[in-house]
Amino acid sequence: MSRRCTAVCLFVFCLWATFLTAAESKPAKKPAARPRANPAMEPVTDVAGLPRVLLIGDSISIGYTVPVRALLQGKANLHRPPTNCGPTTRGLEQIDRWLGDDRWDVIHFNWGLHDLKYVPATGDKLTDPKTPGSRPQVPREQYEANLRKLVARMQKTGATLIWAATTPVPPGAQGRIAGDEVAYNAIAEKIVREHHLATDDLYAFAKPRLKELQLPANVHFSKEGSQQLAAQVVQTIEQALANRKTDRK
Repeated sequence: MSRRCTAVCLFVFCLWATFLTAAESKPAKKPAARPRANPAMEPVTDVAGLPRVLLIGDSISIGYTVPVRALLQGKANLHRPPTNCGPTTRGLEQIDRWLGDDRWDVIHFNWGLHDLKYVPATGDKLTDPKTPGSRPQVPREQYEANLRKLVARMQKTGATLIWAATTPVPPGAQGRIAGDEVAYNAIAEKIVREHHLATDDLYAFAKPRLKELQLPANVHFSKEGSQQLAAQVVQTIEQALANRKTDRK
């Protein structure tokens, strides 16, 4: 073999050795971290001897679930379905699964913001109410019929039911019309009165303080706003538990 050929082979070998060394020294890629689950959705292990409370609601309730759970620590076991409970139509589909076979002492529930949101003529995606053909996802008549069925099903558990009034829809909120929540609340309140259920008037609680508690032009609340709602929710739940204890004496 000629000297020139030998030199070329040696050069190629050195390049290859350098490549292998670099590849071996390159740190292995770490697997992508899984998104952290919302702590509101984490399963709860009951503390024996404490009453069991179930929260049913949409993202507003998801926002106050964790602070409610913290405020009720040592007083009650607080659970919620591991999902956004959405409109009453989803409630009818899933209520048996959410209730399960366990005993519930108190059920704090709300449906409304997803029922009154506007969707296209076909589909369930949020849309501008001014879009031709758009409509409320669940019209008022259907909302009333659905809610009556849901209340009847929850009453079968023997739990004390607390209806949480739908919180305000501010002007400019996407996919909704400010004031519609008043009409939907009136429908729900009629059913609640007929069945002599407890009420947690989150609408009245939040309405005078929206600039303080709610995000601008948005139905959702700030972290501080959710904590304030949680304190109100806890007060209502504790009263229901106290009444329940008194009734048993």
